[in-house]
Amino acid sequence: MEYRLLGRSGLKVSVFSFGAMTFGGSGMFASVGKTKSAEARRQIDLCLEAGVNLFDTADVYSDGRSEELLGEALGARRSQVLIATKFFGRTGPGVNDLGGSRRHIIDACAASLKRLKTDYIDLYQVHNQDMLTPPEETLRAFDDLVRAGKVRYIGSSNHAGWTQMRALATSDRLRISRYVSQQIQYSLLERGAEHELLPLGVNEGVGALIWGPLSAGYLTGKFNRMDDAKGTRLGARGQLSTTHTERARRVVAVVEEIARGVGATASQVALNWVARKAGVSSIIIGARTSAQLKDNLAAATWSLQDAQIVRLDEVSAVALPYPYSMHRLYMGDRNPIAPLQPALPDRASPVVVGTGRLQRRGRSGQA
Repeated sequence: MEYRLLGRSGLKVSVFSFGAMTFGGSGMFASVGKTKSAEARRQIDLCLEAGVNLFDTADVYSDGRSEELLGEALGARRSQVLIATKFFGRTGPGVNDLGGSRRHIIDACAASLKRLKTDYIDLYQVHNQDMLTPPEETLRAFDDLVRAGKVRYIGSSNHAGWTQMRALATSDRLRISRYVSQQIQYSLLERGAEHELLPLGVNEGVGALIWGPLSAGYLTGKFNRMDDAKGTRLGARGQLSTTHTERARRVVAVVEEIARGVGATASQVALNWVARKAGVSSIIIGARTSAQLKDNLAAATWSLQDAQIVRLDEVSAVALPYPYSMHRLYMGDRNPIAPLQPALPDRASPVVVGTGRLQRRGRSGQA
């Protein structure tokens, strides 16, 4: 397993982290997964064996049950890992039981600590942007939690580029805790983060934690082999028709072709493409079953070649929106595209944690 610094902090996180959104399976998250206690422990064991050190959840996942199951599954191993959780969504009937106010942040943190059975949160994240609460209020509350020892690092999730930059500037002006991470959606089918968020992260030292790297399972290729989408996340949300476009089918075809050539799965190819992009600190993977999790974790054992990255870039490319199209068209030499394809890390002597079924492969993907 490769480890990367989380933004400009000194905290190292595994390039693949585990998302516990499937834990619990109640309420609006029932369609995502229904992992219960025994399976949750098995999945945590698999992650630790593979070298995963970051586990992500949120207080709204299954009405807090995800946090409870994660805390129970980690047990005495809690000190060996990093726990990331999020607040923002509604947690009660009151008018202040949501958002980024000081009232809600303090209350939500206390509740999460109790459910996780821990006295500190390694990474506490605001789950969405709050346009009604002044950023100074949110960030000072964050800073107070850090100073109290209840939170160690803070991060954002699902922010626009300008609100993220506003938050960073506010922290710098007030000389208080600063976001070290941004949890954002990014995949071969959703490349919008390349316009603002990933370049901002590279420039400002904010590491990207990627959610949705497989586009709700579409990039596994399974939808090309299914008669319908019953029992899937895309099917439950009614989003298959909008996802299953001609572009998406072309992307999956190339992903599957590359997968066959390197002896891997489509999921591993799609995950590897994300891992090669600059600004990405960790990719959050989740699974309904242990078999799916094993397959996803195996993406950490090999890397795509440069030519394969370029081919995937080309087949998944989308037209640049304004003003980026203007930047490219006029005076492009004054507006170079942000570097989103770093060189391969030196794998001659990688830091490897975990043994057993997940064996490292060469750069070509061959065992």
